[in-house]
Amino acid sequence: MARNLHQLVFPEPRTWGGRRAGAGRKLTPRRRPGVSHGVRSPHLAAHPVHVTLRTGPFVRCLRAGRVFPAVRRALAVASHGSFRILHFSVQEDHLHLIVEADDGRTLGRGIRGLAIRVARAVNRALGRRGAVWGDRYHARALTSPREVRHALVYVLMNRRKHGGEERGLDPCSSALYFDGWRQPIWTVPPAAPVVRARTWLAAVGWRRHGLIDFDERPCLGSRRGGAMRKHDVAQEASVGVLSARTAGPPDRTRPTSSRRASADSGTKTDARSRHN
Repeated sequence: MARNLHQLVFPEPRTWGGRRAGAGRKLTPRRRPGVSHGVRSPHLAAHPVHVTLRTGPFVRCLRAGRVFPAVRRALAVASHGSFRILHFSVQEDHLHLIVEADDGRTLGRGIRGLAIRVARAVNRALGRRGAVWGDRYHARALTSPREVRHALVYVLMNRRKHGGEERGLDPCSSALYFDGWRQPIWTVPPAAPVVRARTWLAAVGWRRHGLIDFDERPCLGSRRGGAMRKHDVAQEASVGVLSARTAGPPDRTRPTSSRRASADSGTKTDARSRHN
């Protein structure tokens, strides 16, 4: 007599790691979340890139007198034909850059090479060994003239975001070599550690929204990091292109039906007065 045979299915063995619910490092309270390890967006040569590098918990002195000159020398030799550093700002525990690259592969290699140069220079200046950077680099493409202008203000004036009411140009940035100030610079800086922009957005396009004043500062409430001057708002309003982001909210003190009812009653009152 034939028997019905059934294939037995063994349970899958438990393994460590892999994609599963709740996996990954948990966020620490009061700690900045790290940069995502997802695939980065494709890079276009026509778009400058705002890059941020943050140090680990043991290096918080990039602006120190014996450290910043080493960082500056590392930035000066990092540019080459297909990877170019246009602007930079060095803070105590992070570094802001605006760079250009001919393609995505060159962009990644250029930033990684720069990170290695700066890390070695910092360790040499401090007489230490070990990791300097605490996370991957953060990169954001600047795809419009206004985005480039906002990024320029954010990078060149970044010290005002962290240093309170400090005045003047930041000596630990490329502000002295920037040629887009509204006011002239009378000091003659030494050889520039940055190169001139080649993309239209970084060289010409951002100037459509006006040169940058010495008294501008990054907008602390903007997640993208930008700045808008009062005369920019007035200029946009004069030509009728004031955006909803800068314009005030509409008057909603009364419901629409109440406004319509009041308008109808006013019209009827005028008609009665004319008839009498």
